[in-house]
Amino acid sequence: MSPVQAASRRWAFLTNHAQVLVCIADEPGVRLRDISERVGITERAAQRIVAELAAAGYITPKRVGRRNTYEVHPDLPLPDAVAQKQNIGDLLAVLVSPA
Repeated sequence: MSPVQAASRRWAFLTNHAQVLVCIADEPGVRLRDISERVGITERAAQRIVAELAAAGYITPKRVGRRNTYEVHPDLPLPDAVAQKQNIGDLLAVLVSPA
């Protein structure tokens, strides 16, 4: 295992909130179960993070049949002091594959 691989098992550049947001932006109809598997968190933690992102206005959940789909609001600023001049769309432009 390389030093980079070993370090990445201990910490990550992106918070769980950012990783969940990337999952949603990449696939707006993603299930909480799939988010939890991709991010490496419990389904309950994924549900809490999605609720926090919605409460902060970064996403809007919409019910479609038996599932939720999410709308991301890319114009909102990043909540970090260092990156306040950037918005969610700037982050997602780097991290999400174009459709």
